[in-house]
Amino acid sequence: MRHQRKTVKLGRTQGHRNALLSNLAVSLIDHGQIKTTVAKAKAVRPFVEKLVTKAKTGTLHARRMALADLRHNEGAVRKLFTEIGPLNAARKGGYTRIVKLGARRSDAAEMAIIEWVDKPAVATPEAKPTPAKGKAAKPAAAEAAPEAKAEGEAKPKRAPRKKKTEGEAEG
Repeated sequence: MRHQRKTVKLGRTQGHRNALLSNLAVSLIDHGQIKTTVAKAKAVRPFVEKLVTKAKTGTLHARRMALADLRHNEGAVRKLFTEIGPLNAARKGGYTRIVKLGARRSDAAEMAIIEWVDKPAVATPEAKPTPAKGKAAKPAAAEAAPEAKAEGEAKPKRAPRKKKTEGEAEG
C-alpha cells in the first residue's frame, strides 16, 4: 500500500527531480515569481515552504541545510535568510501562491505562476533616459521648462517632401 507516499515524480529520476526542484526554488528566490507548469508549481511549493521555515529560524545549521537543498547556491541562501525569512516571520505557513494561467499554446500544458504572498522589496535601478536612435539628446534647458510653452502654441509644421519624378528616380 502507498500510505503517505506523496512524492510527485514528474516523469524524472530522483536525481533529475531533485535538481529540477532546486533550480525552480533558486529561480523563485531570485526573481520573486516564476512561470511554470501547474504540476511543477505544486511540486516546488512544499520544497520552498520548508526552506522558508528553515530561514525563519536563522541558525547556522538551518543555513547549512538550506545550502545543501539549494545545491550550494550561496546568493540564493543569503537572500532567503536576509530578506524572505524575516519578511515571513509572523506568518505560520502558506508563503507562496499559485495562480493558474491556462493552457500553453504549443502543447496545451496547464501553466501557472508561483509567487511569494509577501513580496520582498525589490531594489529597482534608476532608469536612465536613453536618446532615440539617430537623434541627439535634448538639452537640459528644454526639459527643465516644458511649461514655458503657451497652451495655444502649436508645433511648427514640417515642409512636405517633394515627390521624385521619373527622371530623378533613375539617376
